[in-house]
Amino acid sequence: MTEQRLQDLETRMGKALDVFRQELAGLRIGRASAGLLEPIVVEAYGQRMPIAQLGTISVPSPRLIAIQVWDESQAAAVEKAVRESKLGLNPMREGALVRVPLPELNEERRAELVRVAHHYAEQARIAVRHIRRDGMEQIKKDQLSEDERKAEESNVQDLTDRMVGEIDSQVKAREEEIRRV
Repeated sequence: MTEQRLQDLETRMGKALDVFRQELAGLRIGRASAGLLEPIVVEAYGQRMPIAQLGTISVPSPRLIAIQVWDESQAAAVEKAVRESKLGLNPMREGALVRVPLPELNEERRAELVRVAHHYAEQARIAVRHIRRDGMEQIKKDQLSEDERKAEESNVQDLTDRMVGEIDSQVKAREEEIRRV
């Protein structure tokens, strides 16, 4: 494996880490934020679409998010996607408007947010491990000596360990933040 391929793996793992960071940022614990709903994907028009492509998301008050769905026929799908997301939200639909009240942060809600954060972390770890597997398979395809192969595999494993460590530290920090608020 060349240095270029290792950099490619690092870039791909970095993208998985960026997605994880965005998902964690969506876990708003103090006040409502449009970013809270960004990870939600809706089944609409026969395909999966980000919720932001189906309507305007606004925050009319600190404990309420409103989604003005552009096509009223898709409001039920938006409501269902929000309800079935792992965010523990209970939306209410009024025509093309979907209101998402945010519950108070009691101990049960904090535990739920921690579970969601850990779910996001596990998804990120899985993505990193898939990229690691791709790198290891490429090493096996290359015509390398035993020492070169072991060195390359070690480099890929070190990169993987570093990325997983970053995921773990970020989810731990977010968990502490959720428990503090």
